Amino acid sequence: MASRQRRPTIAQQAGHFADRFLVSDPKQFRLAKADPGDTWRLRSKEQAASLLQRGIERLSELQEQLYAQDRWSLLLVFQAMDAAGKDSTIKHVMSGVNPQGCQVHSFKQPSAEDLDHDFLWRTTCRLPERGRIGIFNRSYYEEVLVVRVHPELLMQQKLPSKLIPKDIWKERFESINDLELHLARNGTSIRKFFLHVSKDEQRKRFEARLDEPEKHWKFALGDVRERAHWDQYVRAYEDMIRNTSTPHAPWYVVPADHKWFMRLVVAAAVVDALEDLKLEWPKVDSAKRKEIATAREVLAGEDA
Repeated sequence: MASRQRRPTIAQQAGHFADRFLVSDPKQFRLAKADPGDTWRLRSKEQAASLLQRGIERLSELQEQLYAQDRWSLLLVFQAMDAAGKDSTIKHVMSGVNPQGCQVHSFKQPSAEDLDHDFLWRTTCRLPERGRIGIFNRSYYEEVLVVRVHPELLMQQKLPSKLIPKDIWKERFESINDLELHLARNGTSIRKFFLHVSKDEQRKRFEARLDEPEKHWKFALGDVRERAHWDQYVRAYEDMIRNTSTPHAPWYVVPADHKWFMRLVVAAAVVDALEDLKLEWPKVDSAKRKEIATAREVLAGEDA
């Protein structure tokens, strides 16, 4: 009697389950169909913690190869509603990475200098060098999100009036896609994450910030007031994802109501991105081998 084939365990599948949240067919994407409370087949923090630890360990190994090979770079873009967990996700997922090979940049309100340049200028200046992982905590995508919801911000950008057509958001999508294609053609792998938190969960996290003194520093009244524009942001995010998720710079819509699951999805996607690069250790040439042999002799001679 033939033995029954065993189904893959969750741990065996974890390396690819981030694909579940990849927006591979953007024109069919609808944010309303994405469940912010989804946890796939996982039901506990403990179950996810083991998988996350394995992902962090693998990420550390791959990041070391990325740095040593010095040919590719990786750009990770994080966008989300307030209180979705961008900071904590970056902290946990990148906890095993060598700080020398990772750069995190947070983009808040643009400065006067930023406003004297095009909308991509301030982030382009912070792109990762070869061999490094660059993380954008918010990014140039703010220019098609908050600026779209609050059009008065567009007026502060000093654009000539004839360069502000009704379809300016379409033009900005095109500019962003052109930039990301240029980066991909020059060795920067790009992965983008929309951390999808529900309105109810956001409220709970805001209330926690009010109830816990150690979280008061995170509180900003403006974040609460932005809830009045929730539906506008949802439409802006959906349009952004539909127009800018591409094979070379895809979006992942990551359920964010359970932080432990959100971190696991992001870690799996980052590991997948680095695995796709087929990284290798630099090959040692004859001159380097001769140096190594000489170093051995010198060190051995110290004991003589």
